[in-house]
Amino acid sequence: MKLQLKAIAASALVGSIEVHAFIAKAPLKPFSAPPRASARKSTAMSAVSRRGVAGALGSSLVAAAATLPGSALAAPVGPWALSEFLDAVEKDSVERVTFDDAGRALVAVDADGGRHRVEILPSEGPEILAALRKHNVQFAVQPPTQDPLQGVGSVVGNLLFPLLFLGGLFLLNRRGGGMGGMGGGGPGGPMGMLQNQNKIEMEPNTGVTFEDVAGCDSSKLELVEVVDFLKYPEKFTKVGAKTPRGVLLEGPPGTGKTLLARACAGEAGVPFISTSGSEFVEMFVGVGASRIRNLFGDAKKNAPCIIFIDEIDAIGRQRSGGGGFATNDEREQTLNQILTEMDGFSGNSGVIVLAATNRGDILDSALLRPGRFDRRVPVDLPDKDGRVEILRVHCRNKPLSDEVDLGEIAARTIGFSGASLQNLMNEAAIMAARRSKDSISFSEIDYAIDRLTVGLAKTTGMNNPSRQRLVAYHEAGHAIMAALTEGYDTVAKLTIIPRSNGAGGFTLFTPSEERMESGLYSYKFLKGQLAVALGGRVAEELVYGDDEVTTGASNDLQQVRNIARRMVAQWGFSKDALSPTAWEPAESGGMFSASSAASEETESTIDTEVSKLVADAYEVCKKALGENRALMDATVDALLEKETIDGIELDVLLEKYTGSVLNKRPEVISV
Repeated sequence: MKLQLKAIAASALVGSIEVHAFIAKAPLKPFSAPPRASARKSTAMSAVSRRGVAGALGSSLVAAAATLPGSALAAPVGPWALSEFLDAVEKDSVERVTFDDAGRALVAVDADGGRHRVEILPSEGPEILAALRKHNVQFAVQPPTQDPLQGVGSVVGNLLFPLLFLGGLFLLNRRGGGMGGMGGGGPGGPMGMLQNQNKIEMEPNTGVTFEDVAGCDSSKLELVEVVDFLKYPEKFTKVGAKTPRGVLLEGPPGTGKTLLARACAGEAGVPFISTSGSEFVEMFVGVGASRIRNLFGDAKKNAPCIIFIDEIDAIGRQRSGGGGFATNDEREQTLNQILTEMDGFSGNSGVIVLAATNRGDILDSALLRPGRFDRRVPVDLPDKDGRVEILRVHCRNKPLSDEVDLGEIAARTIGFSGASLQNLMNEAAIMAARRSKDSISFSEIDYAIDRLTVGLAKTTGMNNPSRQRLVAYHEAGHAIMAALTEGYDTVAKLTIIPRSNGAGGFTLFTPSEERMESGLYSYKFLKGQLAVALGGRVAEELVYGDDEVTTGASNDLQQVRNIARRMVAQWGFSKDALSPTAWEPAESGGMFSASSAASEETESTIDTEVSKLVADAYEVCKKALGENRALMDATVDALLEKETIDGIELDVLLEKYTGSVLNKRPEVISV
């Protein structure tokens, strides 16, 4: 029995100590104090659950102790209302007071050692302090409690970003270590940007040979010699010939520069590296130069080797000479590294560099000198025979109808590049499949030519007879004026079907091959070009009168102005009024172009001469169309009936109404 009593007493003592400690350390939760008249009732009803648990535990311990005979009752512990606290202060029953750091509660210790929590309002603080000072009650403010994890959290927050950064580098290093060692310099490592991103093809299989290259025989011969030099070096070395260090392919887009390089790779039989100039342009200075060093280092290890750099103008542009203009240090360092690797102090044995660009005029002169690019191979637009050969290559796997003549197609595609001819035959094949045909006829090819040159045919506007007749007279004026001008281009077709480029109709001419290749135009031809351009406007005036002329000739009038202005100011075709000299540059160079060399008086004379040329062409056109009004009406009737007529049908009308055809066409073109 004594042991049980001692155990109960010890439990009560420990419980009391824990309750007092729990109340003292419990965080304070502010709430609005109730009116003092009902302080006791409100305090008892608004006790928080934590204090309720503490009070219940204390009450149970007191009740347990009361059951023991002769035990002394412990000091009462419980919350006080503010009024109770003030009464206790007035009776000098309070020993000391501790305020919380927020000023919304306090803990009072009475004379018996009991601790009582009191909820207060911040505005009542001065009154309480005055009462405490009056009765000499000790008071203090509890320091703010700090979360022991707060300091750890701030440290972790400060170290979070560096740890993530270092972890990312570690993962990159681990991923790159499997391919490039532990130094982080592999293709997947953080230093992989400095490495060459292109793989060496020891036996390149591009699927292209020199048999697939057509239309540029002279350019192909240059590369065939390079391949022969690599395959049969003794053939050249016995006569003292050396391998060219570099070959630069330059020409308009789509002429087959990259195709030639792929063919060279397919037949060279040596390791081949293909890259682009843009791959060496990076944000960080020195990255491009490092990639160039690695590129040539890999090539020298596998010499003899061919390096192909496409679009070399991205890094080979002419270096600036300073003078206050901004420079690109990264691009210039990359260019300097290329110059050193191709022909520097250490030499460049066994590596041949092929490069392609369509802007050879802007390349740096140091890059173009012999010893670096020994050969500059122009890859120009193909002539008629070249276009025929290109069409044969692109028609190998395409079934053609018997009526299709590649020579006729080549005659109508003057100025087309190899890429344009490939696209032409592909569009024709798509149209044949759309029409559920087993072979490609000339109708699909003609559709593809019109689509590539003037746009898609539109179906809108075809239900307006007056609009169709107006467009028919406009196009007939162009076609008939061209047919009546000796030595002018032949008419291939004319149509009144509107196109997606905004044209209500168009007249298609077949230019002279010789004139296109030479670029030489006579004074007679240029005057005829002015008259043909004015044919549409003059036809509208003759048929509808001056009051009904439309704006359909706006593009024609701009062409007239440009041709006449260049005839006078650039080509010297007005020597009677002006000396035969160029009064303005041939091409405008933008805001920094050279200013006109003509004075105000000369400019006035130029305008006068331009007006004379246009007026003469207008009179010639008006006279020719007026005298052949019946031919023009017959052409319009044919257009309204068929919407499209070709050059052969126009020749038939010319024979019928004029008795002859001035401009004989070299090939018969049928639709």
